Parts: sequence; structure tokens; C-alpha cells
Amino acid sequence: MRRLVLTTVALLLGTVGAHAQPATPPRPPPVFIDELTWMEIRDRMLAGTKTIIIGTAGQEQKGPHMVTGEHKYVLTHTTERIARTLGDALIAPIITYVPEGSWETPLGGHMAKAGSITLPEDRFIELLVHAAKSLHAGGFTTFILIGDSGGNQNGMKAAADQLNAAWKTTSARALFIGDYYTKSTADIRTYLGGLGFTMDAIGSHAGMVDTSELLFVNPALVRRDRLAPSGGFPESGVSGDPTKATAALGKALVQIKIDNALAQIRASRATSGGF
Repeated sequence: MRRLVLTTVALLLGTVGAHAQPATPPRPPPVFIDELTWMEIRDRMLAGTKTIIIGTAGQEQKGPHMVTGEHKYVLTHTTERIARTLGDALIAPIITYVPEGSWETPLGGHMAKAGSITLPEDRFIELLVHAAKSLHAGGFTTFILIGDSGGNQNGMKAAADQLNAAWKTTSARALFIGDYYTKSTADIRTYLGGLGFTMDAIGSHAGMVDTSELLFVNPALVRRDRLAPSGGFPESGVSGDPTKATAALGKALVQIKIDNALAQIRASRATSGGF
């Protein structure tokens, strides 16, 4: 009788074990400050995290096939990877109000398409400076400025220059990481050209590159039924051939951005007194 009971228990336990779900791996601690309480941010800084990434992304048209927040979704992915690789950095909320052209007639840049939002260059610089000074007041000392859009680059450099001039007698430093965008743009074209793609196919906006990156980081935000060379019609907002985009390409292109940013960050830290 005792053997029968033990056998029955063993069978029941085996059945339960067979249907048990695998344990979900623990989620790593957040690196975006808007996912942390102020005390959690303070404690991370006390433990040595004094670096904050300020990323900028355009709210702009991305052709008929991609959501207007494409830059934000890509930058959310890349800055998280950068912060986790550095190990001592947090990330400020992504800034999506950036220079995109004019709202006056005639409309300039991406402003001719619905959903785009622009900010004048001087206001953009002022926004960055105030954001960094706010975070500095809370204890951060190293500020990494990264932009996922071409129109952001000059303003981010100007903001970094202003901050460094204001902080020249302190330990605070602002690092403009232009290689994330400028060097990566050239490297990506070289990489895709080496795979046999023409410059016309690669394009310059909402084409292979942007579409591949979004297919990798958030494929649900690409309207695959609307993919067409040059957007499929005149003035579509697309330069290039997004039908040639793939998530596999996107993974490689995103990694180029991350690697270039990390290399410049490490080099900049080394020449900025270790900050």
C-alpha cells in the first residue's frame, strides 16, 4: 500500500512538472530614468552611475509605410544597448522635438507632410542645454548627446559646446557623439554597397536603411503592404527602395551605429579626464 501511494505521488509530481512553464528570466534593471523613481536614480548615482545619455529623434514623415516615430523607436533600442554596454549610464527621455524645416508657406523639409513637428534651431539648442543643466543639478556629471537624425547634428554639437563652456571650471562634461550618425551613415552605405546594393536603392530617407532598422527593432510599425520603390508615387517622402529592406539587414545596420557610438564615447572619455 505504501509503495502504491508513493508511486501515485511520483506520477502526479511528474505530471505537474511536465506542464510547468519555464521560469521567465528576470528583467534587467531599467536604464531609462522615466522608468525609475527619483530615489532609484539617486541610488544608481551613489553607486557610480554619473553618466546620462540625451538622445534626439525626429518626429517626421517616413513615407507611406513607416510610422512617424521611426527615429524614436530605433534610438530607444540603440541607446539602451549603449547604456547597458557602458554599464555606468542612464538615459533621459528621448527628445522628439527637433528641427524639421519650416511651418510657414511654402512648407520646408518634412513639414509638407502631415504629422511632422519642427522646432527652430535656437530653441532646440536651448532645450538641450536646459535638459542637461537640469540633470546636472540632480547629480549627473557626464552628458552624452546622440542624435538619430541628420538635422539634429549641428544643434547637438552647439549645445555641447555651450555646456562645456559653462562647465569649464567643474567636473561636468558634455560629449557630442556625432559618429553615431555621420560616420555610421557613410559606413552603412559602404556596407550595403559591398552587398551589391546601388546608391539609388539605398536612398537617403525612408528607404532601405530606415525601413530595415525599424523591421529589426519593431516590425509591427512597418506597413508591409505599402512598401514600394520610391514610395510608389511622386512626393511620397521616400528616397530609395524599402522593398529591399529586411530585419537581418536592420540588425547589422543598428550594430554599426552602436559600435561607432561606443568607440567615440570611450575615446572622448579618455581625452576628457576620464569622465
